[in-house]
Amino acid sequence: MIKIESYSILSETVEKYESGVFEAGGHKWRLSLYPKGNKKMNGSGHISLYLAIVETENLPRGWEIYVNFKLFVFDQIRDKYLTIHDADDSSIKRFHDMKTEWGFTKFLPLDTFNDVSHGYLVNDCCLFGVEVFVHKHSGKLECVSITEKPANCTLTWKIENFSALDEESYSQEFTVADSQWKILVYPKGNSNGKAKAISVYLCSCNCLLSDLKYFAEFKLRIRDQINKNHVENTAKHWFSKSLKDWGFSQFLLLENLNNASKGFLVNDTLILEAEIMAVSNIKLFS
Repeated sequence: MIKIESYSILSETVEKYESGVFEAGGHKWRLSLYPKGNKKMNGSGHISLYLAIVETENLPRGWEIYVNFKLFVFDQIRDKYLTIHDADDSSIKRFHDMKTEWGFTKFLPLDTFNDVSHGYLVNDCCLFGVEVFVHKHSGKLECVSITEKPANCTLTWKIENFSALDEESYSQEFTVADSQWKILVYPKGNSNGKAKAISVYLCSCNCLLSDLKYFAEFKLRIRDQINKNHVENTAKHWFSKSLKDWGFSQFLLLENLNNASKGFLVNDTLILEAEIMAVSNIKLFS
């Protein structure tokens, strides 16, 4: 609470008065009072009153504090408080690093406040206060960014004894910008490429264990080991648990793959590559 004596002098000397720091719900707070209104927020002709959270430097990154609060002024004649709050009495405000202050720009008209009959300003003395209730919150902040041209972005998979591969086969795992990937190949095709073409896909390993989505812009490539006329296809996709691989069911016709003069399959060895040109980075903060 703030008890202000000689209020008329205070209102003429400061635009904004900040109370001392107090603790509520395990956090530090202060009241901010504008005796003649917060003019930057069109509060002229009113008293402006706000609750601000302070000393947040040691809170974890992405912090959020959910608060239900009521601001009040004391009626010294009737010995009761005038409480100001949102029309929705259960309204909860979210304090965070981009919004550290909530309150009312037009808390009370100055004409009403200065009228002695209302009891708010008596003998140049007044009393303001706040009731704070902090709600426990277990939410998380998800921060997503896209990295273009990440380092170490290409996996080369040299498959010897290609003819002995099973119906589907995965490469070793490789990491690009903190996310893990594999190449998936169907030697004799799958879906609408079955028995017609080799099918090649990029597979997200992260999606196997997470409900998050991961983005990649990528190229899949089969190297021509003789003529250097490589075959490649480009795609963009948000990978998820339900769509953890993406690529091409008809990447290269089997008749071209098996044509020795094309240079794709040499001594029963195939070289596949995955190149990731852009990838999402996801960080979670409690």
